[in-house]
Amino acid sequence: MRIALDAMGTDSRPVNDIAGGVLAANEFGDTIVLVGDEARINRELQNHQVNDGAVEILHAPADIAMDEKPTDVLKASPTSSIYIALDAVKRGEVDAFVTMGNTGAVHAIATLKTLRRIPGVKRPVLSALFPINQHRMIFLDVGANADVRAEWVPQFAIMGSIYAQRVLDCPQPRIALLSNGAEDTKGNLLIRESAELLRHSNLNFVGNVEPVELMGPVADVVVMDGFVGNIVLKMFEATAHYVATLIRQEFRNDLLSTLGGALAQPAFKRIRRQVDTSEIGGAPLLGVNGVVIIGHGQNSPIGIKNAIQQARAAVREDVIGAIRSGIARQAR
Repeated sequence: MRIALDAMGTDSRPVNDIAGGVLAANEFGDTIVLVGDEARINRELQNHQVNDGAVEILHAPADIAMDEKPTDVLKASPTSSIYIALDAVKRGEVDAFVTMGNTGAVHAIATLKTLRRIPGVKRPVLSALFPINQHRMIFLDVGANADVRAEWVPQFAIMGSIYAQRVLDCPQPRIALLSNGAEDTKGNLLIRESAELLRHSNLNFVGNVEPVELMGPVADVVVMDGFVGNIVLKMFEATAHYVATLIRQEFRNDLLSTLGGALAQPAFKRIRRQVDTSEIGGAPLLGVNGVVIIGHGQNSPIGIKNAIQQARAAVREDVIGAIRSGIARQAR
């Protein structure tokens, strides 16, 4: 495969981006196309041992900062690494695009300037993958659509279900709708109308799920609007960080606690691996006409390598083709 990697995506650009790309190129045997400022990429590549032909460079003189607004990006983006990489996907020069960069910019450029939507898709969605109870759950939408119509929600569920089935090795994904209660009568008008549509679909809809149940094995795909989803995503990340900080502080309180913490280190390392976002690396932007994986700006080289692995799996399992067929069947 040929995977385009945004070399100007992370907060440490291009250091971690290139390190992760080289790891992926050497391990997977694919060609990683590093997209960004050629001079900076070449300087950083001197610090790495790269297999022959494993890495190529696609020059992009500009990059997009994390705080740039999508509306501003659309006016002045054709020379950016995100735009040039997405255009390469559109033209078939690469099989997928992976970035740790500005999520809003990726969504806007992919939807409005380059890849466009898969025919029949009302709105593309941002997703997030969470390692819970030894398996990965996919949440969507987590930020692309703050205001959602009920008729869009079954499409969110279709796209999430296809990704879970093909990439997350979930043969019959269970789909749940995030609400403030499991009962059919709970939720606002959007939730109640969406639940009714999902109940009458051919999807494996298991009903509403409360936030307290998200950490349990209740579903494989959890659907929500982008406003709620973005809050859930940020709250999940904040809670994980807070609990980790609290545990470290408590183990430093006295000698006995410090000794106990030292003895428990192997267990804590296993827990950390289970909740570490770098174990997944990134999650797909679903509904656009190409494989796009977006990760966190603070991602490590290992996280970037794993995000590239997500892209490879999505290409190998033809997720775009499956979504195209799934949306077409829904429209009949």
